[in-house]
Amino acid sequence: MSQKPLAVRDFRTTQLFCASTLYGAATLAAALDADCFAPADRRVLVVFNNTMTPETSTPLDEMPGFELLRTRFDAVVSYNEAIRPFHPGDWSPRPDDVPLWERYFRMLWQLGDDRMELAVESLQVNPALAFCQIFHGAPIHVYADGLMSYGPTRNKLDPLIGTRVRRLLHLDLVAGLRPMLLSEFEVEPEIIPSEAFQKVLAELGSSQGDLELPAGNPALLLGQYLSALKILSAEEEEKLHVQMVKGAYDRGHRRIVFKPHPSAPERQVQLLEAEAEKLGVELTVLDTPVLAEVVYQRMQPALVVGCFSTALLTATALYGIPVARVGTERLLDRLAPFQNSNRIPLSIVHALLPDVTDAAGVEAQKLDTEQLSALLTTIGFAMQPQIYPQLRPAAEAYLAGHLDDETWKYFKRKRLTSLGLPGGLPSKLSSLSRNPTARRVVRQARRLRRAMSK
Repeated sequence: MSQKPLAVRDFRTTQLFCASTLYGAATLAAALDADCFAPADRRVLVVFNNTMTPETSTPLDEMPGFELLRTRFDAVVSYNEAIRPFHPGDWSPRPDDVPLWERYFRMLWQLGDDRMELAVESLQVNPALAFCQIFHGAPIHVYADGLMSYGPTRNKLDPLIGTRVRRLLHLDLVAGLRPMLLSEFEVEPEIIPSEAFQKVLAELGSSQGDLELPAGNPALLLGQYLSALKILSAEEEEKLHVQMVKGAYDRGHRRIVFKPHPSAPERQVQLLEAEAEKLGVELTVLDTPVLAEVVYQRMQPALVVGCFSTALLTATALYGIPVARVGTERLLDRLAPFQNSNRIPLSIVHALLPDVTDAAGVEAQKLDTEQLSALLTTIGFAMQPQIYPQLRPAAEAYLAGHLDDETWKYFKRKRLTSLGLPGGLPSKLSSLSRNPTARRVVRQARRLRRAMSK
């Protein structure tokens, strides 16, 4: 007697897309429009609000223009609401509790027994890391919404996470430059077509009907709120923004728009207004929460000035707008520790873009792609030598042949010494840096030098 074969259960596929910013959601929308993801039975956008105080800030799904992006997804859910009262950036599940949390999320978001696929940004830190731990069997697609993808993975990832990553989706912000992120797991990068991204940005731009901007192609200044990242003090950041106004003025611009960071304090704007009044500049402060790229479309600025914002590269790469940087050389010297992941965006901007005081070079690039790639490979190894030990020969060759007054700005002698790289102190002399007597003499010399300079 023949037996009927057991029925094979037909599981649905659900893709969970995680985003914390409008820029990130726009990047995902462009990837979906360009068919970068395989078809799925259900697509759910998971909104992260990872600001310092999520309770007082506007979540992504309530920002102007988001409704246009919502159409790409079958549902939108809040990660913050699901894990309340924990903060997304601080919380991760205990290993023994992972099955309980997965069961809870499946029930809460009506995922059933669906096969899961995850798309996350900033995989090496929470909340993305915790999210991938909860859905522990799902393949992962990482998408990059900034310049950090060109640098090393920030922390050493558990192979149970890293080996699940299928690819790195990124915008081609520096033509021909290959991302380093997750390359230790041989993750292949894949470019999101610029045309698809620009089309999504055009949609967002058309939704900002009440956005009032001055005519006449003014200069646009981009604030970043670096004091929140503890890169600069609040006073130093205020001075940096004043430098932007002075730089744009010296380049001949008398109409200037300042786009502050949404979390920046009011005092920054007051100092800028005072400086603009002194110079006789017409200053407009754009306090509407809108992407810089939308402003590029609506206002067509004659010049964009910033520190090391990703928006500087989108201005020149996607819209062909002249750009200039401010304060990057000082920040390269100040940024600590050397492993700080902001070092890569900062280095790219400093290497490729002219200073706002360089009137002759605003449209010129300093390095070609091959030179920039070699520089970033060396910086990346110096940042994370334990994750990328295979890059040591390339780093040694670069430092042995290219250390000069220009390239020294990207490195620290102390770091090169500790890694035994060219440019560091010889091993017999390196012990002097730890000698109490030698350190005391150096401190006395520095105090004397400061006293003489006053």
